[in-house]
Amino acid sequence: MHKRSIFPGLIGTCAALALVIAAPLTHAQKIVCWKDKTGKVVGCGDRVPPEFQQNESKTLDNRGITRQTNVSADEAARLKQEAEKKAALKIEEDRKIAEQRRQDSALVNTYTSEKEIDLRRDRELQVVDLQMAQLKTSLKNAVEAEAASQKKHAEVTKSGKPLPPSLTDELARATEERKRIEARVAEKESDKAIINKRYTEQKARYIELRGGASTAAPAQTAAPTPAPAAKK
Repeated sequence: MHKRSIFPGLIGTCAALALVIAAPLTHAQKIVCWKDKTGKVVGCGDRVPPEFQQNESKTLDNRGITRQTNVSADEAARLKQEAEKKAALKIEEDRKIAEQRRQDSALVNTYTSEKEIDLRRDRELQVVDLQMAQLKTSLKNAVEAEAASQKKHAEVTKSGKPLPPSLTDELARATEERKRIEARVAEKESDKAIINKRYTEQKARYIELRGGASTAAPAQTAAPTPAPAAKK
């Protein structure tokens, strides 16, 4: 009777021991390895220590195969910033494409030939040329006024008399006016260059959109001169 009662107890003890042994094996099926700030692996275990949780880590299975990689906080921030930059570039690229399509549509719907583009360019240039002619007349007057003030200034200085403040102010105003008009003339010269560049680009794009073929109207062939009537 006593011997038979031993076996159930041994069986229960063995079962409990097996459960205890199996428990760590179950947890050991997943291993986490973590790195320091330099990217060097400094430890492995069932969980990342608090002081390394902001660093990169890898989760491996019981065969040593990487199942998951957790980047560091710095790397995650860098990747986020890079993704945001790419998204912003994509938005800007899409905007430029849409704007180019809009301009292309307006271009082919506005002109029927390259000649019309040239005519509009010439009209704009004529307006600027007229403005420049007016400015150059004003500049000529300003240069003469400055020269007259300089002459007065020189005569008074040569005489040895003290310069009146009004004469000094007059010369300063004349010089300032001359410089202002010169700057306006330079702006108009720049405007002409911009107009020429814009219409050159528009014309090239128009030809491209038309398949590279010129749309200029063909020159009319002159009617042949009739042969003189034969003398009878």
